[in-house]
Amino acid sequence: MKDLTKGKESSLILKFALPMLFGNVFQQLYNVVDSIIVGNFIGKEALAAVGASFPLIFAFLSLIIGIASGSTIVISQYFGAKEIEKVKRTIDTLFIFLFFASIVISIIGIIFSEDIFRFLKLPEEVIPQAKIYFNIFIGGVIVSFGFNGTSAILRGLGDSKTPLYFLIVSTFANIAFDLLFVLVFKWGIAGVAIASVLAQGGAFLTAVIYLNRKHEIIQFSLTNLIFDKTIFKKSLRIGLPTGIQQTFVAIGMTALIGIVNKFGTNVIAAYSVVMRIGSLATLPAMNFAQALSTFVGQNIGARKMERINTGLIATLKMSSLVSLGVSAFVLLGATFLMNLFTNDPEVIRIGREYLFIVGGFYIVFSAMFIISGVMRGAGDTLIPMFLSLISLWIIRIPGAWILSDYFGEIGIWWSMPIGWIVGLILSFAYYLTGNWKKKAII
Repeated sequence: MKDLTKGKESSLILKFALPMLFGNVFQQLYNVVDSIIVGNFIGKEALAAVGASFPLIFAFLSLIIGIASGSTIVISQYFGAKEIEKVKRTIDTLFIFLFFASIVISIIGIIFSEDIFRFLKLPEEVIPQAKIYFNIFIGGVIVSFGFNGTSAILRGLGDSKTPLYFLIVSTFANIAFDLLFVLVFKWGIAGVAIASVLAQGGAFLTAVIYLNRKHEIIQFSLTNLIFDKTIFKKSLRIGLPTGIQQTFVAIGMTALIGIVNKFGTNVIAAYSVVMRIGSLATLPAMNFAQALSTFVGQNIGARKMERINTGLIATLKMSSLVSLGVSAFVLLGATFLMNLFTNDPEVIRIGREYLFIVGGFYIVFSAMFIISGVMRGAGDTLIPMFLSLISLWIIRIPGAWILSDYFGEIGIWWSMPIGWIVGLILSFAYYLTGNWKKKAII
């Protein structure tokens, strides 16, 4: 656990963000390794199936993940205020919620997956493999929720290192299972999905055993869990706007897949690859924003408001520097990156086209996300939700639809940086009003 209310702001945020960044890099390696193995050893149809499945998986999970993020903010504020008993109640309440939510999501996802893929006009040759991958992944979502919920709780307590250790083990297990199930057992795309579920399940079980023996606050016991309605309402007030935002973002990503699908398997496969690359490229900004949110939550709980602006400026400087480096790497290494996933020349060409357009704008995404992180840490998630939805649903999706009619898939790629620019302008304008300071629960 780490108290972020004392000490130099930039040093605290950097030290807290780095383990999260390394951890999330390893977590994203699940998806990257899956795609590399699928693209090189199963085929571009399977690669397109994995790419088409992830926006749908995100759509199913996003509301629950968003609500859970509200619990993380509540935990950080209670911890900053040194109300440890309420921290424990919040943790219990979160795990009970995640357990029942995972069961509902698995049932609904498996029943309706094929219908959704057909509604999105996924090419007929891709649907069978997409359905197999999605159903196995969503069927094991209970262990994914358990593991990611545990990691989120630890981050709310200021501990970003422990989740990293579990993620490293989980990632290497996933790679080993991928190679075993695909290359040795010849299970195809089903083996890739099973590998991910088994690796996350093993990581969650390891985390439970370790924390029950070593941690002074987090203790897992099926018989002693207590659901606190009052705390859940507070978590819901903070987390529900984020959950709704992420749900609409996920639906938006699914809508974009629908636009991409009309350009055929090559474009879908290329889009699948660049989404993996993009998920890694934007991780630094997202993790700096998470670290800043916890920093803001703890300092608001401790009533040290003067530290927040200093923390924001320091985080913007660090994140911008990293984002510029990432952009340079992506732009210079676009061909190399695409070749990791596939040897199909047309898929590589389309992917390079995307990276050359989007790769220069990661600094804009970074600034947008960092500023929103301050507001979320303060407990103000409603306005950031609306701002995010405006940039996605009013700017990016209509832009992708209209521009793709005139410029083909290039129009879809340009809609992304345009949406980020609008989102940054709106977020900064709201930050300047200072209204977010009034939303703390403490």
